[in-house]
Amino acid sequence: MATDVGKGLRAERRELRDGAMQFDPDRLDVDGIAAGADAVFDPGHWQSGSREGGRGGRGAVWFIDGEGRDGSIKAVLRHYRRGGLMAKLMGDRYFWRGAGQSRPFHEFQLMQTLCRRGLPVPNPLAARYRRSGLFYRGDILIERVPGAKTLAQRLPDAVSVLELWSRLGETLGRFQRAGAFHADLNAHNILFDREGGSWVIDFDRGQILRPAAGWQDANLTRLLRSLTKLGAAKVEGFDVAWVALVSACRRARGDAV
Repeated sequence: MATDVGKGLRAERRELRDGAMQFDPDRLDVDGIAAGADAVFDPGHWQSGSREGGRGGRGAVWFIDGEGRDGSIKAVLRHYRRGGLMAKLMGDRYFWRGAGQSRPFHEFQLMQTLCRRGLPVPNPLAARYRRSGLFYRGDILIERVPGAKTLAQRLPDAVSVLELWSRLGETLGRFQRAGAFHADLNAHNILFDREGGSWVIDFDRGQILRPAAGWQDANLTRLLRSLTKLGAAKVEGFDVAWVALVSACRRARGDAV
């Protein structure tokens, strides 16, 4: 059954042999895939695909090209994989707590909510979980932002482009004003498109929270740590750039100036 979640966004659930998937039926013709619905999450199903190593030891993602219901699709296919010590203990397995609390379904639904609110996140296309006893594994397929580069990829040259930091701060402020909490805001999860617009990606473990300075400022601190780790803080002019970002962010989220 397909459910409307906003203009141009729908979600349909499909039961699978060992789990279930959600997808946007206006973008993906799941019934037209001869190999079955699971093939949506198989890089070999698509016309072409290239693999990129994951960040922070969290596996890999696939950049894929293929045909959707209304034309070509350029997307990112990501397999959920733990990082750090838990990766050694659990690998890509997560404890089952119900479909709605599975990481792929949660992220798919959250991203559709953010899209509906007009925030710059890529459209989610499909998400899947596969159960095995007390555990599950998951995947998500998300539309790619054409020609985009991450903030990390634009360093260190980006430090001198003050307008970029102001625009990014304004974007982050819009997210924060909407209560959109990002669990891992870092320079790899911020994109800039060809027109200079900024996007936020990877909302795994994200939430909609009440706007409050505590988590909002903590998100910015996390981003600052990421930039420092990448060496941006050592580049001349970074202090000015960071002040521009924070000021624009606070204005956009409605703080008193």
